[in-house]
Amino acid sequence: MEREAPNKPTEEDKKIQDELRASGDIPAHIAVIMDGNGRWAKKRALPRVAGHREGVGSVRDIVEACGQVGVEYLTLYAFSTENWNRPQDEVSTLMRLLLSSLRDEADRLHKNNVRLTAVGDIAKLPIEVQEKLAETMSLTKVNNGLTLNLALSYSGRWEILQAVKAIAEKVKHGEIKIDEINESLLANNLTTAGMPEPDLLIRTGGEYRISNFMLWQLAYSELYISEKYWPEFRRSHLYEAIRDYQSRERRFGLVSEQVRRRSNGGEKSLAAKIYETITGT
Repeated sequence: MEREAPNKPTEEDKKIQDELRASGDIPAHIAVIMDGNGRWAKKRALPRVAGHREGVGSVRDIVEACGQVGVEYLTLYAFSTENWNRPQDEVSTLMRLLLSSLRDEADRLHKNNVRLTAVGDIAKLPIEVQEKLAETMSLTKVNNGLTLNLALSYSGRWEILQAVKAIAEKVKHGEIKIDEINESLLANNLTTAGMPEPDLLIRTGGEYRISNFMLWQLAYSELYISEKYWPEFRRSHLYEAIRDYQSRERRFGLVSEQVRRRSNGGEKSLAAKIYETITGT
């Protein structure tokens, strides 16, 4: 399928994005807990679904801005395992909205060189959602820009449990020995295998918790809490989060002096080895 030219950032966006790239590292992987759709709608005396619909606009804006500024992976917590327990009419509405969003955004993603992936218990999604999701992933699989990773019917505990079961089966069949089980092996059996761990976790809506999201992968992620509800969170707020990220010192269990020496080249190899041991990379 031939693609149109990707959407171009405005001159103001280009200026801000250039400044961000010049001022520090851009997070390779950003994960987002998109919270506050319902509260945004309630504040405006609207039904909850209005907040979910408005949130689609934020997804579109953040995906485009991440691709333009140089983020490599963006994981959005779109629907949790626990969300299945919400009122049935809301769940049905969310599934219809997910389906329509996939239909509406597939060409846009492809045009912008975005590769779509998904993690979670996908088999629990309605069959038409599964089919459209698979179709969109197939359409965009050769794209080499931003990877947009949707966490659907997902929970961190579920993911770790699935990894443990997979490893146990390998031990049972003699493929590996118990002594060979390590952090790297577990990480390689997670649904996010092959992706870097998130450098930055953004949560909107002002809540201070990770809500069973990427429990293994977030071990050393920087956390950024925004008071904005997700439907209000747009690229200007993303830029603020990246600026905040760039102002932090990421130590990975080291002390500040070691980090400074590493930055100057003195302990680079040692720090790299420690980081590789922690992350399994």
